[in-house]
Amino acid sequence: MRQDLPLPSRRRFLQTAGLTAMAAASGTRPATLAGAQPPALRIRAVDAYPIYINQRSDGLLDAPTFSSDDDPRRWRWGGPFEQLPSAIIAIIKTDQGVTGFGMGAGGSAAVEIIDGHLKHLLMDANPLNVEQLWDQMYQSAIFYGRRGLFAMALSAVDNALWDIAGKHAGQPVHALLGGAPRDRIALYQTGDDVAAGAAAGVRNFKRSLPVNPATPPAALDRAVASVLEARDVLGPDGNLMTDCVSRNGTVDWAVDLAERLRPAGLYFMEELLSPDDVFGYAELVRRIGGGGPGWTRVACGEHEYTEHGFEVLVRIGSAEILQPDITWCGGTTAGRRIARLVEAAGLEIIPHRGGSSWGLPIALISPSCTMAESFPAGSAILDAMSPPVENGDVVAPTAPGFGTTLTEEMVLDHRLAGRTVV
Repeated sequence: MRQDLPLPSRRRFLQTAGLTAMAAASGTRPATLAGAQPPALRIRAVDAYPIYINQRSDGLLDAPTFSSDDDPRRWRWGGPFEQLPSAIIAIIKTDQGVTGFGMGAGGSAAVEIIDGHLKHLLMDANPLNVEQLWDQMYQSAIFYGRRGLFAMALSAVDNALWDIAGKHAGQPVHALLGGAPRDRIALYQTGDDVAAGAAAGVRNFKRSLPVNPATPPAALDRAVASVLEARDVLGPDGNLMTDCVSRNGTVDWAVDLAERLRPAGLYFMEELLSPDDVFGYAELVRRIGGGGPGWTRVACGEHEYTEHGFEVLVRIGSAEILQPDITWCGGTTAGRRIARLVEAAGLEIIPHRGGSSWGLPIALISPSCTMAESFPAGSAILDAMSPPVENGDVVAPTAPGFGTTLTEEMVLDHRLAGRTVV
């Protein structure tokens, strides 16, 4: 059985949505942080580094070899700038000794964008003008960088600016973002060991389901069985989800898969189609979506960028749950704008990696967000960017900024050899 987690009252949601809609209609943006906190800071240094996250980063250092033009690995290889393994950290320093750290992605290519483009818009600027700087940076790349690599580079510097703003104000980032943030939120664990997670107090789980229309029938049967077994282990309480990370799924194939998994009572099914197939996602919402005649919720958006990309998904009804990654979509500024858009439409936002230091502020301030995704850390630098977990909940940091324990020395120690642009 699918378990819906508690949401705020309908009155509070409608009030939030109404205020958001009025702000959007008037074309206003929230006041900048600078005016309330003189004297102005000035940015004196902007640097960024590709970092080693875990074993997935190893593949970035070696050129692949393929057996033939038809080698299946050609369809799976993500290249040296694939989002998760190509993580970067931006470090921005001010004239008053406040240093901000921000995570993004795109490896050495994103570092080149920061060093050759964004740095020139940031040097000597007031870092507390966070949203104004975001708009200037985004507009400056409008003809080449509306999506993808540029947005991932922008995410790193925007997150670093928010880290500075929080540290300068002596407040965690979620407190600066407005609304009525919670002090904790239920996590969901992405991984395979449901029994171990449940024993540790985790109530919600997402299973990787790496299948697509080309998956052999026997392998597909095993994958479906693994999800049904996970429901048996978890029991009727708690939420269970799946993620296909699909690049070539089709609507009919996805509907058939969802039908086979109906007994699992899935809270949502994620990335059944290519992120480009926005019209296919809209059809999925109509055919299997939880708000209609279907039996699960349709989730996507992990690989979408900025409020403009998410507005397309919202307007044509491509998802019931939107999943921006705050280190890819354009940073915390973009994340807050996306959250307002989603809330105003009466949909759910569950940020990808919402249980990380970077995703948690948006999860905490969004009334519709029911869960925050958590991965096993696995490295010192990931531990430094992971908030504490208690009894199956991610706990909001009380330290200023994003509350990480990152240092410049740690970032340099985890610098990805051979991928740094000097």
